[in-house]
Amino acid sequence: TSAVCSDWPADPVHCDWPNTASTRRKCNAPYHNRELHLSKNTQPAAGSGASRRPGWDLKGKVSDMENKVQNYQGKIKSANQENEYLKDSITKTQLAIQTSALGRCQDHLKESQELAGNLEETVAHQREELHLGEMERRKLHNAIQELKGNIRVFCRVRPLLTGNQSDVLHIQLPAHDNKALTLAKMEESHTGRTADTQKSYNFSFDRVFGPRAVQREVFEEISLLVQSALDGYNVCCFAYGQTGSGKTFTMEGSDLEELWGVIPRAVQQIFKSAKALRAQGWQYTFTASFVEIYNETLRDLLYTGKPNKRPEHEIRKISSNEITVTNLTYQKVNNEDEVHNLIMLANQNRSTARTGMNDHSSRSHSVFQLDIEGQNSDRDTKCKSTLCLVDLAGSERVQKSQSQGDRFKEMTAINSSLTNLGIVIAALANKDSFVPYRNSKLTYLLQNCLGGNSKTLMFVNISPEEESFSESLNSLRFASKVNDCVIGTASANRK
Repeated sequence: TSAVCSDWPADPVHCDWPNTASTRRKCNAPYHNRELHLSKNTQPAAGSGASRRPGWDLKGKVSDMENKVQNYQGKIKSANQENEYLKDSITKTQLAIQTSALGRCQDHLKESQELAGNLEETVAHQREELHLGEMERRKLHNAIQELKGNIRVFCRVRPLLTGNQSDVLHIQLPAHDNKALTLAKMEESHTGRTADTQKSYNFSFDRVFGPRAVQREVFEEISLLVQSALDGYNVCCFAYGQTGSGKTFTMEGSDLEELWGVIPRAVQQIFKSAKALRAQGWQYTFTASFVEIYNETLRDLLYTGKPNKRPEHEIRKISSNEITVTNLTYQKVNNEDEVHNLIMLANQNRSTARTGMNDHSSRSHSVFQLDIEGQNSDRDTKCKSTLCLVDLAGSERVQKSQSQGDRFKEMTAINSSLTNLGIVIAALANKDSFVPYRNSKLTYLLQNCLGGNSKTLMFVNISPEEESFSESLNSLRFASKVNDCVIGTASANRK
């Protein structure tokens, strides 16, 4: 069968007749006569067909443009669909990546938490071991101090101010023994028939420092004792000897750090050790006071008010192991510099006067106290102690010092307090049931440092001059009495 394309005008693009010679003869479409009839299988591009349309075929051109628009709209729709698909794919991929990353993070977090837990357990265990080690150190430290004696005596020989140190022949220090000292003196024969004889006096102490000993060497011997103050033990250190024997230099020294004495070095060690103990949970507070005993009267060396309005002070015992002074300045301190400033203020206020023994002799006893309170919240532990450092007045006899008037009164008061100090120490050595602490302000103030829960160190300072032989002998004899004294075993003030 055959069909004839009868539509007019004929559209060769949409003609279903095959493009053959037979169909061209049977089709009446004008384009077949021009051999432009195309089948579906050989349809050219829209632009190709449009370019071949004659100028008057506007409807065909519009149709071509609509086809292009539809084609582009189809492409845009396909592109949008592909875009949406890609967006969806990207979202799903990102979600999968985030889910995977989150899973890895959670796993890592879990591992980190487990590691942190293990580390916390390790730290807690190490803290416990550190605490036990600190307690063991304190126990062994205290045992060592008790073996050395809760009251110890050191002797220090001042170097000659002028001349050669080898000229000191009457003071003999054995080279092989740093605990022995001998005073030797030639005595004339009373009958004149025999030659002069040498009289020797032998003494033995816990340590003897010769004229060449430096401040650092002296303090190293007592640094362990100072450490006990942070461990909760009362510690007292005092210097005894005649005027000009070097007591104040031993206790205070001078402004140069290498010449610092016991007080500034002890303060430095206390604050340095307290800082180190913070890592173990210890927190310390410090309160300083500085009092002078002059003519059996107490004076506040940290007083900054008007001289004519100085308050009166009394010693009061507020508990079995605690003594306080009324109206006294108790200054909170946070570092060693603040303590050094207080010491400078105290030195300016301390009483000095000229005597035959020393142009600038200190005519009073000075007592520096540093009250220490420590707390370890983690262990629910508290400790309280006092570091007491004392510079005693000169111990020379009245005839030797050539004191008169007010100086004689001062000398009498000084000798009385030092005599009572000797009586108290003798009573402790004899283990008497009654110890007369209240016979003098000095012994009453030092009661807890001498006869109870305390570790005590005494420096006996002697002058190297031969004319000071008798005074040195008296000082060494007094120190020997102290060295023979046995006080009760000290215990830490802990809660």
